[in-house]
Amino acid sequence: MTKVPRPPYRFDHVGSLLRPEALLKYREEWKKGELSLEQLRVHEDDCIRHAVRLQEEVGLESITDGEYRRESFHVDFITQIENVTSNWDFDEAIKVGKEDKAGQNKKTPPFIPFITGKIGRPTGGIEVENFKYTSSLTDRTVKVTMPSPTMTHFRGGREAIDKVAYPEMEDFFSSLAKLYQDEVADLAAAGCRYIQLDDTNLAYLCDEGMRENSRQLGENPDELPATYAALINESIKGRPEDMAVCVHLCRGNAKSQWFATGGYEPVADNLFNLTDVDGFFLEYDDDRSGGFEPLRFVPKGDKKIVLGLVTTKRSVVESKDELKRRIDEASKYVDIDQICLSPQCGFSSNAIGNLVTEEDEKLKLRLVIETAEEVWGS
Repeated sequence: MTKVPRPPYRFDHVGSLLRPEALLKYREEWKKGELSLEQLRVHEDDCIRHAVRLQEEVGLESITDGEYRRESFHVDFITQIENVTSNWDFDEAIKVGKEDKAGQNKKTPPFIPFITGKIGRPTGGIEVENFKYTSSLTDRTVKVTMPSPTMTHFRGGREAIDKVAYPEMEDFFSSLAKLYQDEVADLAAAGCRYIQLDDTNLAYLCDEGMRENSRQLGENPDELPATYAALINESIKGRPEDMAVCVHLCRGNAKSQWFATGGYEPVADNLFNLTDVDGFFLEYDDDRSGGFEPLRFVPKGDKKIVLGLVTTKRSVVESKDELKRRIDEASKYVDIDQICLSPQCGFSSNAIGNLVTEEDEKLKLRLVIETAEEVWGS
C-alpha cells in the first residue's frame, strides 16, 4: 500500500463546499424556531455524508465536512468563544451582498468581534465533535478548517478588547493562543492530523487601503505580520510531530466577491520565514494577488506553497496548459518540489455559496487533481 505523504497534498483544496438547498432550508427553519438544534444536526449529518462522498469520488486525499455546520467560515467559530460578541448580522450581510455586483461589494459591514471579558473555550471544544463525525465517514485524511487566531484582532484592534480583562495586549494574545492550543490538543487526541487556519488578515495587509485601516486602529501594518506569525506559532505549539498545519490566505470570497487587492510582497518575508507551519494556501487566481516574485522568500526545505490557481468565483474552467505554465513560472522563485495546487479558496465561504454549481465544483476539483498528476506524477 502506497504511503500517503504529509499534508498539504500535491493536489488539495481549501475546504468549504456548496451547501445543498435542503440544508439552507433546514437552517432557515431552525433560525425561525421551527426545527430544534438536534433535528438540524441530523440533517447536517446527512449532508456531510454527501460532501464526503463527493470529495472521495473526485479523488481528493484531504476530506472536510464542507463547513456544513457553519454559516460563515469564521463567525460561527469565533462567536463560540466565551465573552466574544458582535453586532454583525449574517442575514443583513447577505442581503446587502445581493444588491452589489460580485467583486464590487464595499458596503457589507464587516464582522468585528468584541472581547468583553476573559475569553474561554466551550466545554468539549469547538470543532472536536465535528471532526469525530467526519472522520467516522472516511478512511482518508480529514482536514479541520478554522479561523486563524488573528481573526479576533485585526478588524477591531486594541479598542475592541476589554481593557479591564486585558490591560496589556500580551495577556490577550497569550489567552488566545492557549485557547487554540487546547483546541488543537483535543483535536489531536481525537485523531486529527491536518489543520488549516483561514486568515484573511495577512492577505488584507497586502492592500494599502486595509493597511491604512489598521493604522487608524492604532496598529503598525509593518509589524503585524511578525506579531501574527508569533501568535500563530504559539497557538499551535505542542502539536504532535505528525500533525500538519497550514495557513490559507484570502482577499475575500463570499458570494464570489472580493475585498482587497495587492501582491504578497509586504508580508512575504515574515510570513514564510517566521510562521512555523507546513504550508501556505495562496490565492493566485487573478491579477489581484500580484506576481510570483514574493515566493523568493520561501525557505528551501519542507514548507509547501499551495498555488490557488483555479478560481472558485466563476464557472469558467481553466485550461491545463495555462495552469502548467503558471506552475512553471512560480517554480522560478520556489523549488517545484515545494509547490502544490488547489482552488484559490473554498466554494462557499459562507452558507450562501459562490456563483457556481456543484457540477462546476466537481469539474474544478478534478482539474486540480489531473493537472497535479500530470505535473508531478501520480
